[in-house]
Amino acid sequence: MKDKKLSDLNNLLLIALLFSLTGCVGTVVGAVADVAIEVAKVPFKVGGAIADVVTGDDEEEEKE
Repeated sequence: MKDKKLSDLNNLLLIALLFSLTGCVGTVVGAVADVAIEVAKVPFKVGGAIADVVTGDDEEEEKE
């Protein structure tokens, strides 16, 4: 009977631990998603900057 109580206590502690970690896991997943999105944006930003350098600013030429 003592083993049954210990097993129930272990199960209860495990469930409590799992519920307490769900917030941490959600935060980590959100951070990883944010980083992945930013990494995906970098090539487009670099490509846009290179295109601006190569083509020059047409707006500045029109003002002069």
